[in-house]
Amino acid sequence: MPNIIKTYVRVVDRLSNYVGWVAMYLIFAMVGILLLDAITRNVVQIPMHWGIEAAQFTLAAYYFMGGAMTLKNNDHVRMDLFYDRLSVRGKARMDIVTMGCLLFYLIVMLIGSISSLEYAIQTGERRFSMWNPSMIPIKVLMVGCLALMVLQTVSLIFKYVATLRGVTLK
Repeated sequence: MPNIIKTYVRVVDRLSNYVGWVAMYLIFAMVGILLLDAITRNVVQIPMHWGIEAAQFTLAAYYFMGGAMTLKNNDHVRMDLFYDRLSVRGKARMDIVTMGCLLFYLIVMLIGSISSLEYAIQTGERRFSMWNPSMIPIKVLMVGCLALMVLQTVSLIFKYVATLRGVTLK
């Protein structure tokens, strides 16, 4: 495989790992927000109107940011009716087909998320609640993470093509 492809795979895999590790720590932030909300509401009797929504945004960020690392580590859900019976090359062929379908889906999602972000920026979209937070930051994160998932899917396709050629990319 050409050096540019090897470099692409290495850079995208590292970026996916970094974003995934940051995402893992968001769970602690979410738990902290929910704990603070529960204490202020039940013990101090001063409810925080932003607590639950902040936890929801943190959970959404966790899901978005963890997607690329999940793909990279092959931790996603798969139906193994036939897959386990295939040879290494057969699995690579099957993975190329499924990654092609995933790539199409992710590109459609990315186009939709860009459109949603543009709308949020043009209208100054806010969540209808007492806290009334802007939707722009979470939508920017969504676009960035979907773009990273597209890049990671292409990286995986390169890896499966390399497997078919008898080469290992890391």
